[in-house]
Amino acid sequence: MTLDLAQFAADRDIKYFMISFTDLFGGQRAKLVPAQAIAGMQEDGAGFAGFATWLDMTPADPDMLAVPDPDSVIQLPWKPEVAWVAGNCVMEGQDVAQAPRNVLRRLIAEAAQEGLHVKTGVEAEYFLLTPEGDAISDPFDTAEKPCYDQQAVMRRYDVVREVCDYMLDMGWGPYQNDHEDANGQFEMNWEFDDILKTADKHSFFKFMVKSVAEKHGLRATFMPKPIEGLTGNGCHVHISVWDAPGKDTKVNVFAGAGTGQTGEVGLSERGKHFLGGIMKHASALAAITNPTVNSYKRINAPRTMSGATWAPNSVTWTGNNRTHMVRVPGPGRFELRLPDGAANPYLLQAVIIAAGLSGIRTQADPGPRRDIDMYSEGHTITDAPKLPLNMLDALRAYEADPELMAAMGYDFSRSYLKLKHKEWNSFVSHFSRWEKDNTLDI
Repeated sequence: MTLDLAQFAADRDIKYFMISFTDLFGGQRAKLVPAQAIAGMQEDGAGFAGFATWLDMTPADPDMLAVPDPDSVIQLPWKPEVAWVAGNCVMEGQDVAQAPRNVLRRLIAEAAQEGLHVKTGVEAEYFLLTPEGDAISDPFDTAEKPCYDQQAVMRRYDVVREVCDYMLDMGWGPYQNDHEDANGQFEMNWEFDDILKTADKHSFFKFMVKSVAEKHGLRATFMPKPIEGLTGNGCHVHISVWDAPGKDTKVNVFAGAGTGQTGEVGLSERGKHFLGGIMKHASALAAITNPTVNSYKRINAPRTMSGATWAPNSVTWTGNNRTHMVRVPGPGRFELRLPDGAANPYLLQAVIIAAGLSGIRTQADPGPRRDIDMYSEGHTITDAPKLPLNMLDALRAYEADPELMAAMGYDFSRSYLKLKHKEWNSFVSHFSRWEKDNTLDI
């Protein structure tokens, strides 16, 4: 039964709804709608000019409507008179094919037709900076190896506790919080869920963390590499596939008797092939999982102050070893360590389904398991592809992968590539200090 948002507002004394959608660049857009008007909005949607956001549209296009999905509604714990609800973008009665949440919804439906229901959990790392964003907010957070620093996490207890309390109140099942590997960096973990719910929670989590940080006079950033020389913000994804969604879940399709090296670490044959799809499309995947110029300062970084980047640079997989692109920490699931904090919450999950389905359909083999330390011995691996060196290489890899482009949808792929190439061209036309320092006297 569909939730009536007007009744939801009356029951909870909600005065406003934020009808929100996420554009191609991961920007969160919203209209603030009075509760008195939500009944009409639930039926027809809130109107937006798509060209005014990072969508591939023109000023002449008709209104784009964001139709709220009542299953996604969340009452803001820090401002309970407001509720947030994710919108599905529609234009002239048709889903907007390039809209990220629509891309994900279509792929979820496609997987469901094959009896596959993907569940994921994300580890969205973030930094707490000064309001200007130019320095770590805690001047005492200077340890060479700051990961799990007890004093440092307690100096930011007010922010971490407030966000964690809110996740507890919302029933997300948060289970641990820590100071991460870079100075000023934190991670908060909550329970995995159906893939669309995880994407909505990820989107809301970023909004919530930024809002709470601002309340405390700080600035939270999920930028992949905000501080030179320090470990960047990853967004690792733990992936499993089940026989049914939600409470009907009974069987983990990835668990069970498998063969070869994947079977040894607890993956079934379908789990092996899903992983094979991730490995097969990895270079193209990076255009989505690592979507900014700055992303490649993380996955191709030199050794950081703490001693490790904790980010991959080659297309390899392993057992319980964090130096590879994919880690299989235990039976029935694996962790994709490639994505970073700039990844679009909806496109990230969509491309995982697209690559995984491709792997199952083609019975893709993930290749050999590598059990070495890639940070110290990676140079000995000569037959594994390197990940793209920059955003342009990633975009070209995506363009060279027609199977993945088709799975993500040609309308989406065409629009995404168009806007991302424009972003790259903007970057390379920027005149930098480095150019002057290295070329002035030639």
